[in-house]
Amino acid sequence: MIWNYAGNCLINQHSEINRTHEILQDDKKCEMIVVIDCHMTSSAKYADILLPDCTASEQMDFALDASCGNMSYVIFTDQAIKPRFECKTIYEMTSELAKRLGVEQQFTEGRTQEEWMRHLYEQSRKSIPNLPTFEEFRKQGIFKQRDPEGHHVAYKDFREDPQANPLTTPSGKIEIYSQALADIAATWELPEGDVIDPLPIYTPGFENYNDPLTDKFPLQLTGFHYKARVHSTYGNVDVLKAACRQEMWINPMDAQKRGINNGDKVRIFNDRGEVHIEAKVTPRMMPGVVALGEGAWYDPDAKRVDQGGCINVLTTQRPSPLAKGNPSHTNLVQVEKA
Repeated sequence: MIWNYAGNCLINQHSEINRTHEILQDDKKCEMIVVIDCHMTSSAKYADILLPDCTASEQMDFALDASCGNMSYVIFTDQAIKPRFECKTIYEMTSELAKRLGVEQQFTEGRTQEEWMRHLYEQSRKSIPNLPTFEEFRKQGIFKQRDPEGHHVAYKDFREDPQANPLTTPSGKIEIYSQALADIAATWELPEGDVIDPLPIYTPGFENYNDPLTDKFPLQLTGFHYKARVHSTYGNVDVLKAACRQEMWINPMDAQKRGINNGDKVRIFNDRGEVHIEAKVTPRMMPGVVALGEGAWYDPDAKRVDQGGCINVLTTQRPSPLAKGNPSHTNLVQVEKA
């Protein structure tokens, strides 16, 4: 079972969409998918059970940000309108489930969502004496607090006294040679082409310029965060889509070789999938590299060719060697005029 809450990673924001689609066709691998969201996202379309969440305007909450900067703050997002139709907050949903499972008291501890907010706020006031009362904070809407020491300095204590404040590395120092990475490299079984080195060396990685695959797919595809949205959030807002069109960026020399002019519809494809989108011809891209803004909503036609410009149709699920993360910028593709 998969529970997907307020996220679009199931399909849109994760690598190799077509492979994920095939996996999800087998009910033996995943018997049920529950999605809780405010929008009919690409991931929501795969749900067996789809529950409508309350928007930020329909519930009381705290919004925190900038905790790593020199001025942290918290915003009180009060309820502006009542939930529409039968929408419930995620806390109400899980409380109702706990009730049916016979563990409601253990889960809620007898508190509503607002009562939990008040309780946790009072806990925070014990460690942050400057916080106003709950009602004062609710009225003023925001609380800011600057770092009393000014700008944050990384490893400040270590830099001032390395002996008294060692780092968590084996030597307690900043390490150029990592024994931990050396041990991993000696013991892990890695696929061909994956490299883990105790020194900060250059490694070409997979699907690189020297890969024989470049005979078939000669262009390196990379992604970037686009100004039209935050990841996939707001990717369905028509006015933003019109103001900031989803385009594939390509260098003029690569475009000229392919007979592509600015604004032409192009095919971007590899063995994992195909995307049709307009081209933006610009010298801001280096030759041999094309780019797509990540987060565009997956919009496949009957042949599973994406018309929305979703980069994850083309990315791979092969994990990075050490972190086992998504290698979203390691993709070889070909581009042709559509």
